[in-house]
Amino acid sequence: MPKEPTAKRAPKLDIDGNPVPAKVKRVKKDKDPNAPKRPLSAYMYFSQDWRERIKAENPDVSFGEIGRLLGLKWKSLNEEEKKPYEDMACRDKKRHEAEKADYERGGQ
Repeated sequence: MPKEPTAKRAPKLDIDGNPVPAKVKRVKKDKDPNAPKRPLSAYMYFSQDWRERIKAENPDVSFGEIGRLLGLKWKSLNEEEKKPYEDMACRDKKRHEAEKADYERGGQ
C-alpha cells in the first residue's frame, strides 16, 4: 500500500503576515582537547565537598532536589564559612590563567 503524500506546512508568518526565514543551524566548534580546563567557582568547590553529605542525610532525594538543597545550604553560609571555597576558586583561577597563557603561547 503506497504512502499518501503528506501535506506541506504553510510557512510560519510574523505579526505582519510576512514569512519568517528558516533558522540557520550553527556548526558547533570542536574543543581543543589540549586546552586548559576552566576554573571552578567557589560554589562548585562547595558542591563537591557537600554533595555526599547531603546524599547521606537524604538518601531518598532526587538529583535535582540535592542540587536545590546544596543551593539553600550555600545561601545560608556566611562570608567566613564561604572563604575556604572562595580561596580554592581564586587559586584555581590563577592556575587557569597561567595554563591559558602558556597554551596561547603555543606550549602544551
